Amino acid sequence: MAYKKKANRGEKVELSMTPMIDVVFQLLIFFVVTLKQEDIFAKLTAARPAPNQNKEEATKQDPPITVAVGREGFFFNDRLCTLDDLDRGIARISGYSKTAMVVIKCTQDSPHKFLINVLDICYKHKMENLSIFSM
Repeated sequence: MAYKKKANRGEKVELSMTPMIDVVFQLLIFFVVTLKQEDIFAKLTAARPAPNQNKEEATKQDPPITVAVGREGFFFNDRLCTLDDLDRGIARISGYSKTAMVVIKCTQDSPHKFLINVLDICYKHKMENLSIFSM
């Protein structure tokens, strides 16, 4: 007869999380209380950009381009236009200035696809400054 050896399973070990959480909170409180603000600000290097030396360039800004997106279609600078007209208008302006502000205003009932079309046109012509508003 073969003798079967029973495995000694011992007691079931249960790990309590409460003391671990207490230790973590005590360490957190210790570091928050002992940390000085001077230490944070001494190590923080947040340098602001230098002011623009060219006063003419700083005061000269292009007027914003407004594109309204509605259920009926597109309004480019308050004139009803098609998608092709909008593409030509943005292309003309991007040839002049890539940093001109493009303000895109969407109505609540405008299809999302129309907004995506306007964003695609701006991306195609590498327009950098876009602002999107919901009306």
